[in-house]
Amino acid sequence: MSAIRQDAWSDEDDLILAEVTLRHIREGSTQLSAFEEVGERIGRTAAACGFRWNSFVRKKYEAAIQIAKAQRQKRTQLKKHAAVSISSSSIGLLDGPELGLGKTETFTEETLSIDAVIRFLRQWRSTYQDMNRHIKSLEKELQDKEEELDRIGRENDKLNKQVNAVETDYRVVNDDYKALIQIMDRARKMAFLVEEEEEERPRFKMDANGNLERVE
Repeated sequence: MSAIRQDAWSDEDDLILAEVTLRHIREGSTQLSAFEEVGERIGRTAAACGFRWNSFVRKKYEAAIQIAKAQRQKRTQLKKHAAVSISSSSIGLLDGPELGLGKTETFTEETLSIDAVIRFLRQWRSTYQDMNRHIKSLEKELQDKEEELDRIGRENDKLNKQVNAVETDYRVVNDDYKALIQIMDRARKMAFLVEEEEEERPRFKMDANGNLERVE
């Protein structure tokens, strides 16, 4: 049984680190504040939390980080709209010569502020949906690339096997060819020796008297 390091990060620790850091990003806070909060919750230093986030956890939440940044931007815009509305309402109250006019101006600014919030929420929902579609498109593209890479790998293995088979056949044919050359060379030498023996063997013929005489 392998020993577990006491400083090893668990899945729960990584999840807490991701949740807190994403929340701080959405709220416009700093990552250092997030690391300090996580460190207090799980008993680690802020530096250790920061190193874990940048070296491992961040890579798993790239899409969520982009969404959190978009939410932070929208939150900032909403605060600006609210500040403008409050300022306009105050100006309307100060400039109105009558109490009724001031109330009318205040109501108009509040109504415009609510409309702005509604428009913002609709735009944010549309942006979020577009982002989800883009993420799904990227995931589908990544899956297609992985399948294509797997197909190319199988084709490469198949071609390697064919090349190995051709090399084996070539070696067999080459060995057979060398053996055939050796056999033909031995046969040629044997034929040459037989011809020499026949030339060196004495020849005789019979004369008219029935005697054998050697033919030179």
